[in-house]
Amino acid sequence: MKSSSQGGLVYSTETGRMCPACRQPLAQCACKAAAKAAPAGDGAVRVSRQTKGRGGKSVTVVKGLALDAIALALLGKQLRTQCGSGGTVKDGVIEVQGDHVDAILAALVKLGHRAKQAGG
Repeated sequence: MKSSSQGGLVYSTETGRMCPACRQPLAQCACKAAAKAAPAGDGAVRVSRQTKGRGGKSVTVVKGLALDAIALALLGKQLRTQCGSGGTVKDGVIEVQGDHVDAILAALVKLGHRAKQAGG
C-alpha cells in the first residue's frame, strides 16, 4: 500500500483505487462527476470550414457547443444526416465532411443554438 505526499490512502484492497482529490473510491468519486456536469462553452457556437492537414479536402467544423458527450454525438449524427455526408465527433468538436457551413448554420439556429460563422 502506497501513501501520497498528502498522507492519504491511494489504494485499498477493500475498494480498489482511491481518488487523490476527494479521497473516495474511484467508483464513487465526486470530482469527475462535477467536472463532466459543466461542459465548456461560451454560449456561441462557431461553424467554420477547414482544409489544413486534410489533403486539400474541406471539412465543416462546429465548436463551442455546451452539450455532454451523448447529446453532442446525437447532434453530430443529425447534422451529418441532414448534410448527406460523413463526419465524426472528436474532443467536443463536430466535423462534417464537405463545405456545409450554410446548411449547418441554418440547422443549428432552427434547433435554438446561437450559431455564427467563424473564419472566411
